[in-house]
Amino acid sequence: MAAGLCCTSCNNEWEDEQFLQMPSLKAEPNSAGVTPVYVRYDINGTKRYNLPVIFSGSTMNTHNRTIHFAVDTDTLRSLNEERYGKRSELFYQQLTSEYCSFPESIEFPAGECQTLLPIDFTLGGNNGENPLNLSDKWILPLTIVDDASYDYQANPRKHYRKALLNITPFNDYSGVYGGTKYMIYMDGNKSEPLTLNEHRAYVHDDKTIFVYAGLRDVDFLDRKLYKVFIEFTDERIDILKKKLRIYSDNDEKNKFKEIGQSYYTIEEEMDPQKPYLKHIYITLGLSYEFEDYTTIGENNRIKYLVEGTLSMQRDLNTLIPDEDQQIQW
Repeated sequence: MAAGLCCTSCNNEWEDEQFLQMPSLKAEPNSAGVTPVYVRYDINGTKRYNLPVIFSGSTMNTHNRTIHFAVDTDTLRSLNEERYGKRSELFYQQLTSEYCSFPESIEFPAGECQTLLPIDFTLGGNNGENPLNLSDKWILPLTIVDDASYDYQANPRKHYRKALLNITPFNDYSGVYGGTKYMIYMDGNKSEPLTLNEHRAYVHDDKTIFVYAGLRDVDFLDRKLYKVFIEFTDERIDILKKKLRIYSDNDEKNKFKEIGQSYYTIEEEMDPQKPYLKHIYITLGLSYEFEDYTTIGENNRIKYLVEGTLSMQRDLNTLIPDEDQQIQW
C-alpha cells in the first residue's frame, strides 16, 4: 500500500484556472466613492491618461479579446443622490465629450493580464475658447459593457466593473496647502483669528491658481463669488522671494483688495534617506481684505482681513517618468 501511494501521480490543480476570468477597471475609489485622476492642465492642448484594465484569474489570459466601454451616467446619478440627497447644487458634474474622449473598445491580447484604456483630455475646450469651469467637481463615469455576444463577462462587482474618475487638473503650484498660519480676522477683531487646517488651491492656468477667500471651500454654494486668483511672476523682491499678483474676478461686489505685496518662495532638496525623492516646498505670503455680502445679505456685509502664509510640500519620485505618477499625491 505504501508503494502504491508513492507511485500515485500528482494532481497539478494549480495549473488549471481556479476562477472565472473577467476584465476589470483598476480604479480604486477613495472615501468619497470616486477615484482621483490627476491631469496636467494645458489650456491649448491634449493630455492623455491611461486607465489600467486587468483580467482576473489564477492563470494568464489565453485569448485575444475585444473589451467594450461606455459612459455610465446612472452610476454617477446614484452617487450624487446617495451622497448629497436632493441638494443638486452640490452634485458632481459629468465631464462631457467636449473635454475628453476614449475609444469604445480596445484589444486585450492573449498572454497579457493588463492593458490600458487611453483617455484624452482637452480641458481648455475648443482651442481654449471654452475652458472647463474648475470651480465645479467633475467626474468621468465609465463602465465595462457586457453583452452575450462578447467573448468575456465583465466583473459583476461595482468598483471593478465601473470607475468614477474625479478629474483633478494640476500645475506646478496647485494642491493642498497647510493653513495654520493663514489668519482670517472678522470685522477687524485681531484677538481671535479664524483658521482652517487646509486650503485647496485649484488651477486657473499654467502660472495661476485660485483659492476661495476666507473660510470658504468647495462645498459653499456661493464659492464662485469669492475666488482669489494667485499669479506667480518671475519678478524678484529679494534673493528668496518673488512677487505674486493676486486679484478677484468679482471685486466690485466682494470689495476684494490686496494689502501690501504678496510673495512666494520655492525651495527644493533631495531626501537624505531616499535619494530618488525630491521635496519641493512652496510658501505663499498673502494679505488681503474682502466683504461677505451673501451670508446675511447685501445690506449686512461682514468684513474680513486675511493675512499670513500658506505652505505646501510636493514630493517627486524621480525614478518614475510619468509626471502624474511621479508626484506623490
